[in-house]
Amino acid sequence: MDRYSRQILLPEIGQEGQNRLGQCRVAIIGCGGLGGVIATTLVRAGVGQVKIIDRDLVEYQNLHRQVLFDEEDVKGQLPKAVAAERHLKRVNSSVQVHGIVAEVNYANVERLVTGADLILDGLDNMGTRFIINDVSLKHKIPWVYGGAVSTSGMSMNIIPGETPCFRCVFPSLPPAGVLPSSVTVGVIAPAPFIIGSLQSAEAMKILTGAKEINRDLIVIDVWQGTLRRLKISPRQNCPTCQGRYEFLQISSFMVPAGPG
Repeated sequence: MDRYSRQILLPEIGQEGQNRLGQCRVAIIGCGGLGGVIATTLVRAGVGQVKIIDRDLVEYQNLHRQVLFDEEDVKGQLPKAVAAERHLKRVNSSVQVHGIVAEVNYANVERLVTGADLILDGLDNMGTRFIINDVSLKHKIPWVYGGAVSTSGMSMNIIPGETPCFRCVFPSLPPAGVLPSSVTVGVIAPAPFIIGSLQSAEAMKILTGAKEINRDLIVIDVWQGTLRRLKISPRQNCPTCQGRYEFLQISSFMVPAGPG
């Protein structure tokens, strides 16, 4: 436990909190800028089992902001999930790290998150977030939303039965190409670093049973140096909150799925 001694010193965690972290299992969907920060933070913090799910290969344009990869991974054409698992096992061999090369979709998401105590969003597309929201509420697994592009990002905790869900904030899936992405507007590394760190902190609070978990939508712009907390209320006619998990049904929605 000397590995975690500086963390255990915090009264917010202590020995009991550290023990709880060691017994927890998390699923990180997407291992790019956000997911890499989340994964390395939680593995170093001693979370017992970390599952990393991503479909993509490591590319040179990833390296300016994605902390788990290097040029050798690009040359070897390694899947991000494989490269992340290799790296993180060298960081903390006491944590079970499982890299899974997969595109998350309506058909496999329930299998992929089975047994998880928490789901973390490392994605860059909205479609998969609607799928995660459905599976979260259906199986009562909390999840931490995060998104970052350009110089800004946002994060929100979704705790089934306690907080508004993702669809309370975003009622419908935007048409393809409407929202900005790193491909269209770019991104600087501090944006996903800060949002991913915020997600990791919220994950640790949720997993240790802390009372101080965030219940707002937090919006940060690292270039302007601004932080806003937006109060979110449940949406009266939210179908997901009412138990209609439409994004888990292919007959209802065809959405682009999978981490970027």
